[in-house]
Amino acid sequence: MLKLLGALLILFAGTMLGFQQAARFAARPRQLRHTAHALQRLETEIGYGHTPLPEALNRTAAFVPAPLNRMLMLAAEGLASDEGLSFPESWERAVREVWGATAMRASEQAVLIRLGSTLGISDREDQLKHLKLALIQLKAEEDSAREDQARYETMWKSLGVLIAVLLVILMV
Repeated sequence: MLKLLGALLILFAGTMLGFQQAARFAARPRQLRHTAHALQRLETEIGYGHTPLPEALNRTAAFVPAPLNRMLMLAAEGLASDEGLSFPESWERAVREVWGATAMRASEQAVLIRLGSTLGISDREDQLKHLKLALIQLKAEEDSAREDQARYETMWKSLGVLIAVLLVILMV
């Protein structure tokens, strides 16, 4: 009876580990799409609304799911803080602080940090150009993430179950 319970626990744990890893492959394209949506809203706020950057960040954060909304709010708070941070410093700090909670990779982080180094220090037209460039780069990353999802999501689900079954067989 105890062996059966142990075997069931191992099967459950292996299956959950496989499904958890598969969920990360599914979350990455979704988060990239949300990031692109946030940058498009930011582009609209800057380009058409002529909204100051801290206010544009806060408005955009209201329409973006976590953890991206937290990143935008932290960047806006960094500008309003008494530390006297420039926008690139505030943006980079916010991106690095929130990055661990995302399923995205270092290449996407580099795109966002590069974008932050140009926002807030150039004229409106230049900022819009850099936002468009970041959107193009994120779209390429999203396409890559979708390919990875199609390739690895099912594999990880199956692998979790199969490794758990192998452990159960070796235990018996």
